[in-house]
Amino acid sequence: MDMENLFSLSTGLFTIFFGLLSLLFLRSSMLRRRRTGTGETREAPPEVSGAWPLIGHLHLLSGSKAPHITLGNMADKYGPIFTLRLGVHRNLIVSNCEMAKQCFTVNDKAFANRPKTLAFEVLGYNFAMVGFSPYGSYWRHIRKILTQELLSTQRVDELNHVMESEVKVTMKENYDIWQKRKSNGSEKATTEMKKWFADIALNIVFRAMLGKRFVGENDSENERIRKILNDYIHLAGSFTVSDALPYLRWLDLDGEEKKMKKTIKELDGLAQVWLEQHKRNRKSDSGNED
Repeated sequence: MDMENLFSLSTGLFTIFFGLLSLLFLRSSMLRRRRTGTGETREAPPEVSGAWPLIGHLHLLSGSKAPHITLGNMADKYGPIFTLRLGVHRNLIVSNCEMAKQCFTVNDKAFANRPKTLAFEVLGYNFAMVGFSPYGSYWRHIRKILTQELLSTQRVDELNHVMESEVKVTMKENYDIWQKRKSNGSEKATTEMKKWFADIALNIVFRAMLGKRFVGENDSENERIRKILNDYIHLAGSFTVSDALPYLRWLDLDGEEKKMKKTIKELDGLAQVWLEQHKRNRKSDSGNED
């Protein structure tokens, strides 16, 4: 294929792609006009000016300022309640404590649902996890199981000694580190609190599930587990291109979907190992009782 034919082909593909995007933009504009022309007299919250075609107000949130600063400045200009568009989605912003109270008390069911993001779908097993599933009968059923079987007062009391013991152990470990530093002539021993609290939580989970601590067994394996869990948490809170522009998901422009699938596969492998180990521990305990 010569350069002229290649250029013609690429130009044609670009024209088709741009035409599809234009049609999608026109369709979304017509739907918005149809919704606003239904005869309702209720006044809608003001929309932030400066929206661009297709991406909406995304460019206003991508600057050097933190998003909450930008939204605060918008609230100063447009009032305590306003809307902005992130791609194809229209978002309601509430910046008033009384209005927020109304949203989460009187109108809590109207705001109880969760957005169907890419992270919730891939990392939440197609919205099956209770923290990622939409509000409805399934979510209420799973929440009931968690409340009765895992988070009941009896279950928490059964694990109380594990939590108390773990806090005491970690405090002693910090004290021992300080004593060692002091013997070497240093009066201070710094502790990274974020990692410290994370280790306490992981140790409690591991002791309750596997009967052993997370820290201090196998440092290389623990670091691998820590990285997988950190990647999972980071990706679960990420905002992807396809969240704003769902019709571009197949391109995976930011590579986030690939990362999510890799992370959830690694986490599945860890969960399978922990499950098998938990089964072995239960069999061992049953054999000792016999």
